[in-house]
Formats: sequence, structure tokens, C-alpha cells
Amino acid sequence: MKNWIITSLQNPRVKQAVKLRDKRERDRAQSFLIEGYRELLRGVEGGVPLVGLFFSPGHFLGTNESALIENIRQQGVEVMEVSKVVFEKMSYRDRPDGLLAIATQTHLSLQDLDYKISKDHPPFFLIAESIEKPGNLGTILRSCDAAGVDALLVCDRCTDIFNPNVVRASVGTLFTVPVVEVGSEEAIEWLKDHKIKAVAATPDAPETFTKTDLTGPIAVAVGTEQLGLSKKWMEQADIQVSIPMHGAADSLNVATATTLLLYEVLRQRA
Repeated sequence: MKNWIITSLQNPRVKQAVKLRDKRERDRAQSFLIEGYRELLRGVEGGVPLVGLFFSPGHFLGTNESALIENIRQQGVEVMEVSKVVFEKMSYRDRPDGLLAIATQTHLSLQDLDYKISKDHPPFFLIAESIEKPGNLGTILRSCDAAGVDALLVCDRCTDIFNPNVVRASVGTLFTVPVVEVGSEEAIEWLKDHKIKAVAATPDAPETFTKTDLTGPIAVAVGTEQLGLSKKWMEQADIQVSIPMHGAADSLNVATATTLLLYEVLRQRA
């Protein structure tokens, strides 16, 4: 028997999915969208609770989608096939690949990270203060995942971590890196309580990041795209380092600078 296919743009489930592009609706429903095969696969592997899944076979780019859909169906999640027109209405991508899920938001606290603190494994955190652009936050998450960062602390957030463009830019690493949203003052106090040094990058620092010992318990701190870290973080930082600039520009994109800093920590700890 052929499955029932949603073809109407007025379908209530479709309309709800479209509404979740808006932050206010995401906050109200405590839900968000996961679109894309890689993103959804990492979400499932990371145990993200799904509410529903929409799929459009006409948009599939590979041959693995059916197995992922069946895996999700076996978990008791409502799975709905939609027409190409309906899927393109729900999608926020230029080239949709036929998979879009509604997931439930989960929120961690600093106390949830206590297990990451061990004498045998010096903790390695990243502080992202007031990052404004979803693409940068998503790219930062990818770098955190690649460098083995223990957790990302999003301080005084400007960008919703559940923004669809954060999910997309992170390529699903939002679900592989523990993320805590917290105020700067609380984060600073928590770091001090656990004797974790905050490392701030600034062009005025006399010592470059490659010549500074980053092997102990640390939290690398990066700030806004335009202004960098706030005065609060600069004053509270235990270590200040600079990234050499040899051209006309006096700073790097925040995601690029973050990647350099994280990989230097990784190099020193190898």
C-alpha cells in the first residue's frame, strides 16, 4: 500500500515546521529544526530527541537516507513523506537534500560539565562571548569538535544556538560538542572555582599564542566579530596572547582565530 504523502502547504504539521525558523516560536515550543542527512545522522547518534521527521525522496542526494529514516521510525518518531513542493517550502537551504526533522531543545548547565574536570585530563574549554553571526558560531562548533574541546560555553549570547543556520554551519557538531549557555559573570566564577585559566587573544598581548604554555586546564575565550572580547573578560583573563598579523588587516574572522587557537592547544598537548 502506498504511503500517504502530504501535498498541502496548509497542513498543520508543515505550517508548524515553517514557524520554527523564527526564534520566538522556537523558544515558545522549545523545539528546533534539523535539516540535512549529516546533521540529522549526528543528531540521532547524539541522542537528540526527535518529535517528527519529514522526507522527500525526490531530493535525496545519496542512498543512505532510507536506512536513517527507518532507524528514526523504529524509535517511535512520526515520519511523514511530503511532496517536493511542500519540502521546498519547509527547507531553508538552497539545495535541500530531502530530510528535515523537528527536535526538542535540551539545555545543559555548568554543573553538567563537572565530570569533564579531571587531573588525568586537563580540561579544555572554549568561551564564545556574544557571537553575532550564526555561520561563525556553527563554524566554531566544527572547530571545537575537530580539536577535541570538552565543551563550548556560549556567554551572553547574541545568536540562538538552535538557529537553523547554526545547525547547518556546524554540520551537526552542535550535537557532538556539549554546549552551555551562561552569563559571563557566572562562567568566570565557575572557571576560577575549578582553577581553569582563561586565555584571551588580543593584538596588544606581548606574547604570541604559539609561545605560551597551553597544556594546563584552560578555557580559550573569543569575542564579538567587530569588537572582540569585552573589558570584563579581558580584565579577568589569566593569560593574554596575540596572533601575529603581517598584512593590512588588524584581526582575523572570529571563527578563523578560534581554529588557530584551538589547534595550538591540540599541538602542544600531542
